[in-house]
Amino acid sequence: MNTNFSRRWFVKSLAAVAVIVSFPGVVFARAKGAFNAGKTNDVVDVLFGDLPIEESTEITFKLPDIAENGAVVPATVATEIEGVTQIAIVIDENPNPLSAVFDIGEMSLADVSTRIKIGKSSVARAYVKTSDKVFMTSREVKVTIGGCGG
Repeated sequence: MNTNFSRRWFVKSLAAVAVIVSFPGVVFARAKGAFNAGKTNDVVDVLFGDLPIEESTEITFKLPDIAENGAVVPATVATEIEGVTQIAIVIDENPNPLSAVFDIGEMSLADVSTRIKIGKSSVARAYVKTSDKVFMTSREVKVTIGGCGG
C-alpha cells in the first residue's frame, strides 16, 4: 500500500467532500421551499411545477375519518402506479400544509407510512409524482378533542 499522499490526491479528496456536503442542500432546497409555503397551491407549485395533476383511484390513502389527537395522526399512502419518484402529503388547513415528502427510489415500492399533524378538520391530499405527471387523491379528516365527534 502506498502511504505517500500527493497534492493531487488531496485536492480530489477535498473536492469530493465538498460535493457530498453541498449535495443535500441542492436536493432539499425545493422541498424546503415547499415546507415553508402557506397554501396548498403554493406547495403544489414548488414541488411539481408545471406537471399536470390528475385525480386517481389507484392511490390508497389511509387516514382515520375522525382523529382524536390531531398531533399524531397515522397516514399511509400506497400505489402500484409505475415510475413513482415522490409521494407528498398535504393538509389544506394547516398553517404549513406540506406534512411529508418521500423520495421513492426506482427499485422501491411506492408505499409509505408516517404520523402527521392535523391542526383542525381539513381535507388531506396525497400526491404521487412520476416523471411526467402527478396523481392525487384526497380525504376529509375531522379533528376532535377526545374523539367525541361533536
